[in-house]
Amino acid sequence: MNEIRDLIIGIDFGKDYSQICYYDRKGEKPCSVSMKIGTEEYEVPTCICRRGEQKEYTIGVEAVYFAREKSGQLVDDLYEVCKKEDSVQLLGEQVEPWELLGVFLRGMLKFLGVTDVVKNTKCLVITSPELEDIQVKNLEKACQDIGFGKNQYMLMDHGECFYYYSLTQKRETWNRSIGWYSFHQDEVEFRQLTMDGGTRPVLVRLEEPKVTTLPSLTADEEEREKAVEARDEAYRDFIKETLGTGLFSSIQITGYGFDPKWAKKSIGSLCMQRRKVYYGNNLFAKGACAAGKERMEDKILKGYRYMSPALVLKDIGMDMRVMGAPAYYPLIEAGKNWYECKASCELILDDTAELVFVVGTFGEKQKKKVIMGLPGLPERPNKTTRLSLSLAYVSQKRCRVQVKDLGFGEMFPSSGKVWDELVEW
Repeated sequence: MNEIRDLIIGIDFGKDYSQICYYDRKGEKPCSVSMKIGTEEYEVPTCICRRGEQKEYTIGVEAVYFAREKSGQLVDDLYEVCKKEDSVQLLGEQVEPWELLGVFLRGMLKFLGVTDVVKNTKCLVITSPELEDIQVKNLEKACQDIGFGKNQYMLMDHGECFYYYSLTQKRETWNRSIGWYSFHQDEVEFRQLTMDGGTRPVLVRLEEPKVTTLPSLTADEEEREKAVEARDEAYRDFIKETLGTGLFSSIQITGYGFDPKWAKKSIGSLCMQRRKVYYGNNLFAKGACAAGKERMEDKILKGYRYMSPALVLKDIGMDMRVMGAPAYYPLIEAGKNWYECKASCELILDDTAELVFVVGTFGEKQKKKVIMGLPGLPERPNKTTRLSLSLAYVSQKRCRVQVKDLGFGEMFPSSGKVWDELVEW
């Protein structure tokens, strides 16, 4: 790679395989990083191995080798491990999921061949098929343990990466709808990316998936020809069902299970109406990289808003006195993914023993007030109770609100009380 500073990096942390890419500023495009010099091997198994005597870690292909040949302990379900809080026992030691994830991410970053990669990284974007609360916490802890600051990394799911990848390609590939076929061996999932040009900003949605199961390919040579034909015809029928007479600029095919060798009739159906068809498994790593470039630097998609299922649609704030004057103080702004929605502040209560939040909904003018009581709050003179307030979404609709009594200096020490609530605004 020819980039050594201000790096924009994308990592696809997948269930079975993972990839890494970087933004090539000279070529003005995301570039996949080969796992072996001189080859086009861009994927590594999502696993790590800990060796016995040295207690050193390896990842990917090396991990598989050391587990097989050198009696190392393999963690081959790393993706699932990182969706849980339970520690893992490795060679007699308990290791936290985020620590294992940190080991894997460090190993991936080494493929870049850059000295002090953290210092020279402008933005790291990590994508996964989905993002859940515990998984997000483990990813955040891993990034921070490696040394990345909170403004140096982003998380997003495959759906959002698909959006960024698609809309950073040439305009003729996305000026109409985009079709996406995701293969999981015999199962095929279809989703459609649509744009509502009548709104400002243009609202972009990834429709709900349609799923089918194709006939399996048999290993029996006598039956294989029939199996290939049956699979091809089944996929062609699914294409007709999902694409119909709609206008599509392009079709993307990802995953494992598709092969042009058996999809002869299917390819003909895919390419009708001069649709451009692309097949490959580096879309998400490149999409993550493109997202980092767009959000950190280019901002050419300001007129578009991706309506992610993870999108928070509520504005949260409070009416306060700021610098002595009454003002609305924003805490959470609508239009961000739930795992990006965090806020904190300190405040002093003024003739009240409760908190009042002002809540607005995206697309609606009217706002409502939500009251949070503080039972057991010590009685003190007015303006002598200082509170710490933090908000953090744990899902698209649920927000954790935590309030701590900080007291007021030596005169009114903290009571140590904490109020913790999960709220659906």
